[in-house]
Amino acid sequence: MATQRMLKFVTKPKEMPTKRSAGERREDFDEIYREFAAEKAAEQASRCSQCGVPYCQSHCPLHNNIPDWLMLTASGRLQEAYELSQSTNTFPEICGRICPQDRLCEGNCVIEQSGHGTVTIGAVEKYITDTAWEQGWVKPGVPMAERDQSVAIIGAGPGGLSAADRLRRLGVQVTVYDRYDRAGGLLTYGIPGFKLEKDVVMRRIEQLEAAGVQFVLNCKVGEDISFDAIRGKHDAVLIATGVYKSRDLYGPGAELPGIVKALDYLTVSNRLSFGDEVAEFTSGALNAEGKRVVVIGGGDTAMDCVRTAVRQGATSVKLLYRRDRDNMPGSQREVQNAEEEGVDFVWLTAPAGFEGDEAVTGVNVQKMRLGAPDASGRRSPELIEGADYIEPADLVIKALGFEPEEIPTLWGVPELTVTRWGTIRCDHATHATSLPGVYAVGDIVRGASLVVWAIRDGREAADSILDYLSQPASVAAE
Repeated sequence: MATQRMLKFVTKPKEMPTKRSAGERREDFDEIYREFAAEKAAEQASRCSQCGVPYCQSHCPLHNNIPDWLMLTASGRLQEAYELSQSTNTFPEICGRICPQDRLCEGNCVIEQSGHGTVTIGAVEKYITDTAWEQGWVKPGVPMAERDQSVAIIGAGPGGLSAADRLRRLGVQVTVYDRYDRAGGLLTYGIPGFKLEKDVVMRRIEQLEAAGVQFVLNCKVGEDISFDAIRGKHDAVLIATGVYKSRDLYGPGAELPGIVKALDYLTVSNRLSFGDEVAEFTSGALNAEGKRVVVIGGGDTAMDCVRTAVRQGATSVKLLYRRDRDNMPGSQREVQNAEEEGVDFVWLTAPAGFEGDEAVTGVNVQKMRLGAPDASGRRSPELIEGADYIEPADLVIKALGFEPEEIPTLWGVPELTVTRWGTIRCDHATHATSLPGVYAVGDIVRGASLVVWAIRDGREAADSILDYLSQPASVAAE
């Protein structure tokens, strides 16, 4: 019986897919984890306790039916496992690679709480879908019947693409507008290949194109086409632009050459993986080779930057973060990978200014200690007086997070309501904005967040848009 194949966490220890050695992976941008073999994937899936209240599922933003596809994997029924996984997640192979499972599904696994080590949910999810691609089970979402209504999606990141997939499967005509020359948003240009190889993203784009989704690339709304023109061409609009405005650093020397934005740095590196010629890399402006690199920040973008710098041949790579390891927002798994690859984490430090004349030569570092918790419950950093020092640096990368651009101003739509943070205000159940027929999802609503939340938002908004399109015209116009 299927249940006899499960509950093996007592006799089978937790095992992740093997990692390539740190020395080997420092030399390229390939993914660092090797694939599970079929037997090992089934064995690890069989460790699931099939608990009555699956906390892994409830703590997954998509509420993926994790226990059931683990049982199917343990039983060797991989096509069914894939179909079940795909039913709730538009991009399971992407989430299996980049979701912070240690903070979501795996971090809330019941057997993890009991001391037996979590089920390796992310690795099994990746294995299921990679196998589906190899076996040809993944098919374009071509609709059974076409509708004459069209939807514009502004932004080709995970939120926009998940909505495009869902709407297209239901026969809606979908056009995606994006500022970049390739679709995918941060999946394409923000996340390095050692976490998410680019062919994994591109094959999903190709699937959407094969299903009939139209892409209009190199298109900046407000410059190349007006927002009003897009609304006039389509029956509904979904805004899924993400947040791309980098938070800045201030203080003496903050404008010196050699102090760069994280997204600029990562985008150049990812363009190289496509074979693009990039002047900023060739000139050395966004190339860490032979340089002492300091990254400022503590999230996953900072992790991506330090690990990219290592692969580019930096002389040294240090990360400054104002809290300690236990209070940083980035994935602990990523911290471990970075440490293995030679990154030096300098905890409880913050920049006070920068040294240099014609270019940056160092960071004026202040030492910190943790005081009382702030409003979020995290302990607030406090300055230690008289403990400053200079950290030598030839390249400083700012990875302090992202803020929304001023979309109502940039697009000439002052009636589009935003919050005091500049994110678009919308109904969190339907994703409807203050403009009739206009919806918004992902980071432009939430602020900088996780890919999995954008996917969930996109799927939910697609359903709301379909309801809107199904209403009589007189009702929809109200």
